[in-house]
Amino acid sequence: MNNMENIIELKDVCFEYYEEDQNKTAILEHFSLNIQKGSFTAVLGHNGSGKSTLAKLLNGLNKPVSGQVLVEGMDTADEKKEMDIRRKVGMVFQNPDNQLVATIVEEDVAFGPENLGLAPDEIRRRVDEALKAVRMYDYREHAPHKLSGGQKQRVAIAGIIAMEPDCIVLDEPTAMLDPRGRAEVMETIHRLNREKGITIVLITHYMDEAASADRVVVMDTGRIVLDGTPKEVFSQVETIKAVGLDVPQPTELVYELKKAGIDLPDGIISTEECVAALTGALREE
Repeated sequence: MNNMENIIELKDVCFEYYEEDQNKTAILEHFSLNIQKGSFTAVLGHNGSGKSTLAKLLNGLNKPVSGQVLVEGMDTADEKKEMDIRRKVGMVFQNPDNQLVATIVEEDVAFGPENLGLAPDEIRRRVDEALKAVRMYDYREHAPHKLSGGQKQRVAIAGIIAMEPDCIVLDEPTAMLDPRGRAEVMETIHRLNREKGITIVLITHYMDEAASADRVVVMDTGRIVLDGTPKEVFSQVETIKAVGLDVPQPTELVYELKKAGIDLPDGIISTEECVAALTGALREE
């Protein structure tokens, strides 16, 4: 990671909305969070934890009632900066069908750059590059509705990449996909983070997806309950269970074995680490 500069800063943010039958509901209260340039942050929380609300605050789709959201120093409350902010921070949503607008893949990816008013040759370059980045270039002349869920979501991500954002926020992008589609999307966003240095904020409820991030932020009822590396966060099994979430399966297994009196190390989140720890424990027996 390059210098620890923040790309997004939330300072003491309050956000509330009005229910039809109720009064206003505060979702985030005095909420502060910094996202570092080039980082890969996973945000976990069950439904109603405020994580989707947070996602929409990061690019100005939601505006704070009080406090500040800064994107590369620009305040999301400043209407003049709205387009600049959307260019810096791209959003990918849960349902790929709602994001695809054209009848041909490459036209869909061209939609954003065309709206930026770029020259045709620049649009062509960006579309080709974006499709190659998500490994969908060979499908550029296909109809989006004939693609698999994972492929559609990759095309949606290509449409965002073509805008050349510095950060991509993905709000449960794999929730509607099968395991293969999930794996395709995860592999894609990790590669964009690694190779292009794009900052990734992944909102998810899958523990294994969060385990592969640099940093995990766990939310519950609009506040942050845990924030650290996956190892640090998933070691807090009791806290995670208390907010209605699970831990990765290897972590769960080791946790149960330790409760049963077997001496195993903390911070195990991958299958490989789990196998190594169990092999070591068995040898000692």
